[in-house]
Amino acid sequence: MSRLPRVAIQTADFDVSAELAALRAHDRRVGAVCSFVGTVRGGNEGNNGAPVLSMELEHYPGMTERAIEAMIDQAHQRFDLYGARVVHRVGLLQPGEQIVLVAVTSAHRGQSFLGCEFLMDYLKTQAPFWKKEQTPQGAHWVDARVSDDAALARWGIEARNA
Repeated sequence: MSRLPRVAIQTADFDVSAELAALRAHDRRVGAVCSFVGTVRGGNEGNNGAPVLSMELEHYPGMTERAIEAMIDQAHQRFDLYGARVVHRVGLLQPGEQIVLVAVTSAHRGQSFLGCEFLMDYLKTQAPFWKKEQTPQGAHWVDARVSDDAALARWGIEARNA
C-alpha cells in the first residue's frame, strides 16, 4: 500500500515521475495510474483577454489540506481506487510552471480515469485556494468559471460558487 501522504501544499515544484512512482510503490494490486498536471497559462487567458504575466495562489494552511482530504475520501467512496495524491503549489508562479498534480491508482483504467477527473473537477471548484492573475492591465482575483461548476454538477455535486 502507498505510504505517501495524500495531500501536499507547497511552494516548491514537484517531479511528476517521482510522485507517480511513490504513489504506486509497494502496492502490487495497481494496474492503472491516472494523473493530471495543471500549469499556468500565459496566453490571452487573463482579465479581458490580456496575457497572464504571473499567478499568485493563496490558501489557509490546515483548512485547505482537510478540504482536499475530504475530496479524496469522496473519490474513494465513489470509485474503486487504491491510492490518491494531490500536490498543489501556492505562492508566485510563472506561465508554464506546474500548479497541480492529481493522481490516482486502481486495478483498471476506467476507475482511475473517473477518479482523477472527479478529483480535478472537485478541486477546481471547491478547494479553498485564491488565485490572483497579474496582466499588463494590473492584478485581479480569478473567479470560479461556469464551466467548472458544470463539470462538478455532472457528479451530482452543487457548486457553492454562485
